[in-house]
Amino acid sequence: MRYEQTIEIGAPAAEVWSVLTDVGRWPEWTASMKRVERLDSGPFGMASRAKITQPRLPRVVWEVSGLVEGRSFEWKSSNLGMKTVASHELLPTGERSCRLLLSLEQKGPLAGLIHLLYGGLTRRYLRIESEGLKRRCETAAPGSVTSSV
Repeated sequence: MRYEQTIEIGAPAAEVWSVLTDVGRWPEWTASMKRVERLDSGPFGMASRAKITQPRLPRVVWEVSGLVEGRSFEWKSSNLGMKTVASHELLPTGERSCRLLLSLEQKGPLAGLIHLLYGGLTRRYLRIESEGLKRRCETAAPGSVTSSV
């Protein structure tokens, strides 16, 4: 099962990237996250891990499995008899704008059942995350979006 969400953001891709990769602060701008705890230190990058708690879902550990600095990252988790890959990609569309593409793919013996039970919630959380990131980046003063990583 694959889910996608795309949104245009009126902020430079570099500033959006800074917010997007400061994963410990995601609960500040998206209601789809209750808690995000980094399980390692240093800059967010390949093999970085985070434990994520979301409303109505079990706690899951994610590990970065792909990264193009300033452009995209992918991370994976395994839970409930399936493997999940989530991708976050930024495409610059102008000097002060970019497009965000979020995708989530689930595979495994229970993926179909999870889709039936949680497909609507998954689509809703992707929408909430993309809209929250847009709001966070567009309401920040230019140049003020920084990462604490």
